[in-house]
Amino acid sequence: MAIDVTMPQMGESVVEGTITKWLVKEGDVVTEDQALVEISTDKVDTEIPSPGAGRIAKIVAEEGQTLPVGATLAVIEPAGADASAKLKIVAPKAAPKPEPTPAQAKPAPPPPPTPPPQPTPSPQPMQTASAGMHEIESESGGPRRFSPVVLKIAAEEGIDLSRVPGTGIGGRVSKRDLQRYLDALRKGGTPAAPQPQTNGAAQSSPRPATSVAPTTPPPAQSGPGFKPPIYQPLEGDIVEPFTRRRKLIAEHMVYSKTHSPHVGTVAEVDVTNAMRLREKHKDEFARREGFNLTFLPLAAAATVRALKEFPRMNASVVGDSVVIRREINLGIAMDTDEGLLVPVIKAAQTMSVVGIARAIETLRRKVADKKVTADDLAGGSFTLSNPGREGNLYGFAIINQPQVGILRMGEVKKRPVVVEVDGADALAIRTMMYLALSYDHRVVDGVLGNSFLYRAARILEEADFEL
Repeated sequence: MAIDVTMPQMGESVVEGTITKWLVKEGDVVTEDQALVEISTDKVDTEIPSPGAGRIAKIVAEEGQTLPVGATLAVIEPAGADASAKLKIVAPKAAPKPEPTPAQAKPAPPPPPTPPPQPTPSPQPMQTASAGMHEIESESGGPRRFSPVVLKIAAEEGIDLSRVPGTGIGGRVSKRDLQRYLDALRKGGTPAAPQPQTNGAAQSSPRPATSVAPTTPPPAQSGPGFKPPIYQPLEGDIVEPFTRRRKLIAEHMVYSKTHSPHVGTVAEVDVTNAMRLREKHKDEFARREGFNLTFLPLAAAATVRALKEFPRMNASVVGDSVVIRREINLGIAMDTDEGLLVPVIKAAQTMSVVGIARAIETLRRKVADKKVTADDLAGGSFTLSNPGREGNLYGFAIINQPQVGILRMGEVKKRPVVVEVDGADALAIRTMMYLALSYDHRVVDGVLGNSFLYRAARILEEADFEL
């Protein structure tokens, strides 16, 4: 029986993925779990492993094609299949080989270009909110879905979204689609409509966009009206275009700040006892576990214990509801060359400090070796961020949607503080740190946020951990 390779689900909010590179070709014999194809989503760039052993009978999806979750990417014929059946499946691909380069390809003549739409009066669009998206009745009568970010930009620019061609699933208009449309208008042209995509079928090469003189001037601007000045690079400047991951990070950050009312609160923590505990056990721990014991697992363990006591902090916003999560899936922010990744420790409430330390080390190695998977990044319910030891007093991190809180560690530093000794105040040198909590005020009130932060700080100060 043939095995289908499909686009996997890689996070709660991921609905599609883009084929970036095939690592095999038709006719190749593959083993189970062998990497077949590289894909890119709004969460992660990763490889899809083979679901079984056999021969690649057919590659359905082409590089550059965006497909929904569940769409068929390729078909694997089991190794024991009849040879004639193999030939029957692979034969249709034999005729066009060797494949011509894009410059040499001669596709069938495209249909006559559709003239740009003429401006016609249209009724005020009706919007309905649904899980963070909005539907607007198009001129053809069918609803089209738009994200709040797209709606906001369209309102500011005075753009009729029914005229913007979308490249997402079902013709969904993304922020990039809207930006391309705006760029074309400013240059005196209109973008060509994109080719529709089919579920699981190879996508034909789109016609190149052509610039034509607009029949009407660009629509009048509405909304706030402020536009930042555009800086023109000078000689000696270095221009670094955003990578795909950096663009997605930027979109996520803007979405989080515009949708979650962020509130920040800071606690000063005396971590002297915790640092002494680490110093006492670090050598024996390194010999036993094979990696160094850092302060991060202690902070993570304190966070998990506080989340157990204040479960409403371990929640996700879903539409107009808040879901208090049963499992504590703690995200640990980690730096990479292309930006932050937040791999997740699943079911952290069941782990000891040593177990949390092992999980962090495993995720750290995966990130360093660029072997982190979509599953490693999915399902987080709360996030802990440690931006580094140098020059970091404290700062407020942006909430990782759809979570309701993120805890950010400051620099661990010795300094003089006032302590009580035998009932009298005295100056002492203590190891201190700031913990800064950002929380979503739609769900978390000030009393809850402060109580959670206070408890996490006290757990760290007590340092009652088993190593």
